[in-house]
Amino acid sequence: MAKKRKGVSSETLSKVIVKGMQEKKATDIVVMDLRKIKNAVADFFIICSGNSDKQLEAIADSIDEEVFKDLKENPWHTEGKNNKEWMLLDYIDVVAHVFKKDRREFYALEKLWGDADIKEIE
Repeated sequence: MAKKRKGVSSETLSKVIVKGMQEKKATDIVVMDLRKIKNAVADFFIICSGNSDKQLEAIADSIDEEVFKDLKENPWHTEGKNNKEWMLLDYIDVVAHVFKKDRREFYALEKLWGDADIKEIE
């Protein structure tokens, strides 16, 4: 069974993560609702793209800051801060993925989790 956070709903957390992405002009933001998928690793994946190492880092930092400011939560786990091609901030039931465009196409998470309800954010 997946570890669950206490308190804030995964929907609320998702909205704050999107806000953090938008603050740093992330592109192609999608919210993938995985709640109806059997054995899904989280409730939501939120994916976005950035154009440079600096922008990826800024987006990840902005997500971290917004979530802490609004919800007083830190990520349970982070990955990719060194390679800056795919950064991941894991809040247990919501996982934020910040990709460089070419890496995003390579990993194709949207296709991998094709059964998810996918909502594109303008």
